[in-house]
Amino acid sequence: MRIRNTVDYIKLFFKGVFMGIADAIPGVSGGTIALLLGIYEELISSISGLNFNLITKLKNDGFKSFWVSLNGSFLITLVLGIGISLILFVKISAGLLTSHPLYVWSFFLGLILATVYVIYKLIESWNLVNIISTLLMIVFSIILTSDSLNISDDTNLFYILICGIIASSAMILPGISGSLILVILGVYKILVEALDNLDIKIITSFIVGAIIGVISFSKILKWLFKNYKSLAYSIMLGLVIGSIEKIWPWNKSFSAELSNLDLFVSISLVILGFIIVFLLEKTKKVK
Repeated sequence: MRIRNTVDYIKLFFKGVFMGIADAIPGVSGGTIALLLGIYEELISSISGLNFNLITKLKNDGFKSFWVSLNGSFLITLVLGIGISLILFVKISAGLLTSHPLYVWSFFLGLILATVYVIYKLIESWNLVNIISTLLMIVFSIILTSDSLNISDDTNLFYILICGIIASSAMILPGISGSLILVILGVYKILVEALDNLDIKIITSFIVGAIIGVISFSKILKWLFKNYKSLAYSIMLGLVIGSIEKIWPWNKSFSAELSNLDLFVSISLVILGFIIVFLLEKTKKVK
């Protein structure tokens, strides 16, 4: 594991902050930000190393050996940055979703359209299996999102936990947003409001699910991307494309009466969202 000094950990904390901001926005992937910032491989390796053998190491070899094997300083610093930025940024999102839904979802649409572009470029080869997988996931996503943005406030806590398990896997993957998965599953707004209102039951259910998901899926995801990368991205591409209909900003639920100014600002935000992700992708290439 890499040896870091105090300055390195301060930088790592802010990398976590940027990842948290990305994970709070449907369309931007925290995994993509981790790639851009040069910590993705260490992140996946550290998460994949979480297992019950660490408990044995703690008992037999002491806390120091356990902490080194865990890469604890790296993980705790990164998680702290992610957690703080999620809480702060989601509070801002909650107000904007209530007061300016048209503008928020317009910006999200731009981010998601750019994410489609990014994921498409990550697919190294196309074959019949990849094409069928993409088409099936588009249909699946459309069906899955049929009532997503109008989901009841009485959402079952078990469903929130399941959403945490599913979304957490996306949060550590480059090219797809964990928050986008939450939009697809219909709980993004509920979780935003829960964080804004500090609803402990919903927050705890989601965190428990996220922990289960990250630990359970990290090894599988690492193997899947190592052996079937194009197929994995084809599945993600279908999910993202299928979700566009539900976050389309110019439907009646977001814009009952659309003025020329609203339309101009809305389209401008779509373009801005696209450019942000596009430039991140270009920055990755330069590096």
